[in-house]
Amino acid sequence: MTGLSLGAAFLMANSSIGPGFLTQTSFYTEQLLTSFGFVIIVSILLDFGAQINIWRAITLSGMRAQEIANQLVPGLGHMLSSLVVLGGFAFNIGNIAGCGLALNILTGISFAKGALLSGISAILIFWINEIGKMLDMLTKTLGIVKITLTLIIVYLAHPPLLDAVHHSFIPEKLSLIAIVTIVGGTVGGYITFSGAHRLIDAGISGKEQINFVTKSASRGILISSFMRFLLFLAVVGIVSKGIRLDANNPAATVFESAAGRWGLFIFGIVLWSAAISSVIGASYTSYTFMKHIQNKWIQKERIIISVFIVLSTSIFIVIGKPKELLLLAGLVNGFILPIALSIMLIASRRIPALKLFKYPIWMEVAGWLVVLIMGSMSVIAMLEAFTK
Repeated sequence: MTGLSLGAAFLMANSSIGPGFLTQTSFYTEQLLTSFGFVIIVSILLDFGAQINIWRAITLSGMRAQEIANQLVPGLGHMLSSLVVLGGFAFNIGNIAGCGLALNILTGISFAKGALLSGISAILIFWINEIGKMLDMLTKTLGIVKITLTLIIVYLAHPPLLDAVHHSFIPEKLSLIAIVTIVGGTVGGYITFSGAHRLIDAGISGKEQINFVTKSASRGILISSFMRFLLFLAVVGIVSKGIRLDANNPAATVFESAAGRWGLFIFGIVLWSAAISSVIGASYTSYTFMKHIQNKWIQKERIIISVFIVLSTSIFIVIGKPKELLLLAGLVNGFILPIALSIMLIASRRIPALKLFKYPIWMEVAGWLVVLIMGSMSVIAMLEAFTK
């Protein structure tokens, strides 16, 4: 059970620690310096409010998110599934792009060839072993690799630890957009469902599993937050020396500045690990939103996941830089969290299987706070996008 708990936790954490995670953390740390630590702490609190509410609703009911939504309002689950699959597919193109960039750094091959090799690798991973066991083993391994290598960079970057700790609790600068972006990047889109759907697939459900589920969700949040805090320290260490980060690839600047050419090599490994684990997480979780469709072809899990990866890889190779798709995915995923979370919170009061378990008031309040903050910021972002 411990292995399954960690597997679900690492699946959620690795789904969030993708190329965007590395870029966002580096970008906002350069802006806010040591005060970015406060953003991480606030985002952890909001992450708990979103993640634990959703994980509990899914595992208590024994139903996937779209099934809960359909039971609440017929057809609502189909809409949620469409949003998640669309967002997961578009972001998978970005994840494949990250794989291509990583292999380009490590071997010098072109982005397209790197993306193609990575796409083939991801498909083979799904076909080699039983999917559940593969997810648990691979996500834990890749997570440990990313954290260990980033720890080395933190040590070499010599960050101002006392200032970082101090301003994490008493910040000099604040940024609401940074908080919303980081929360969305940690539990937005398909990410928040990945671990909970993994537990459902493993047969973990019911009131007696509530403590196990809460512990697993908490571990996932802490793993991703720990990785973000390590990267934050590494960036602070480099920026505090007066080094400006490359606007196109800020995280690469951090690793290279800390350890020279070896640092860039380490970055390539971290980026590929981050990107391929996000490809696996996005592909698996997007498929779980199709499982309720009673069709003999849809039920062929490995084939559908392989098609999902083939299509996202092909689009990247053909288009090259799918900026518009990624922007659309960002807007879609910004809406998914408040929509999905509000569905789960309402369902907890109306669906019989969930009404039997009384939610703590603080958990509901935290959940609705996340809905309010993420929902309002998503609307603002959408209005800005259409008025440009």
